[in-house]
Amino acid sequence: MSYFRPAIDAMTGYVPGEQPQPGSKIIKLNTNENPYPPSPKVMEVLRNLDGDRLRRYPDPFAREFCQAISEALEVPADWIIVGNGSDDLLNILVRCCAEGSDRPVVYPMPTYVLYRTLSAMQPAAVVEIPYSDSFQLPIEELIATNGAVTFIASPNSPSGHTVPLDDLRQLARGVSGIVVIDEAYVDFAESSALPLVREFENVIVLRTLSKGYSLAGLRMGFGIANPKLLAGLFKVKDSYNIDAIAIALGTAAIRDREYKNACAEKVKASRAQLTTDLKNLGFIVLDSQANFVLATPSTANAEFLYLKLKERGILVRYFKQPGLEDKLRISVGTDEQNQILIEALVSLSNNSNIE
Repeated sequence: MSYFRPAIDAMTGYVPGEQPQPGSKIIKLNTNENPYPPSPKVMEVLRNLDGDRLRRYPDPFAREFCQAISEALEVPADWIIVGNGSDDLLNILVRCCAEGSDRPVVYPMPTYVLYRTLSAMQPAAVVEIPYSDSFQLPIEELIATNGAVTFIASPNSPSGHTVPLDDLRQLARGVSGIVVIDEAYVDFAESSALPLVREFENVIVLRTLSKGYSLAGLRMGFGIANPKLLAGLFKVKDSYNIDAIAIALGTAAIRDREYKNACAEKVKASRAQLTTDLKNLGFIVLDSQANFVLATPSTANAEFLYLKLKERGILVRYFKQPGLEDKLRISVGTDEQNQILIEALVSLSNNSNIE
């Protein structure tokens, strides 16, 4: 006997990247966290937080935070929905819009596998359309599936590529359902799809404070879309899905975009150097617009390298799935962390026992 719905028994749960114990001496390059600390202004708000904010329920719509977003991105405050991380908003979108085989979830692969997990939980049918080797968006195939929800991560994980705005525009024009443009890594990219939310009522752009703002532990994200689209999402959102601390700290972070941008520039410079260093070691490295790179070793087994690096206290991400089993996704660390990684790879390449 099972206590669970058949869909839950049948599904495979999402497996997050490994999280070492606090204080562990680990170089953590596996879950795309920002290597730099949050804004000093965020830490100041945390130190001086009024305890009364904890005694009372938080604003269910996080209006203080929405106003900061409105001013920073020049979008109306009522075009914003806030989530407990952007994953919360992905969940809300699937719950609102997808169901069974008549209302499928669609996305190109490889991409963020949580899309598959959330669909299985619903349950909703999933249509996964492979990217080409050049990661050209399969627009016509995506449109033809008639998805209730079409997820496009741009920049995409694990590839790091961005989808051209005109391709996203063509997709939004061609589908009857919602197009979700997941911009978790946009702070490290050269462009954004944000203009499309004004052009298309069926487009929502999702962002997070986890990456660019160094607040992965806070769990705060937001979506921007036409209020007509948001109205249905607000029906499903938990009453108090964002806590008072997150609202206060998130607002401070958004209002210090100068600090965030400075950190992002450092990450981008380190990304370029890491890419060069990996290529000099014989890796094939895709151009990335995110805070990670996808690298294919040419003379060693990717899983072997992942395990050997872990033995040395360096975590990178290995995906044992079709199309990725020969690759490593490596988060961009500080220059010092990246150099330690490169030195470890050089040492491993000189090891006669390398596979």
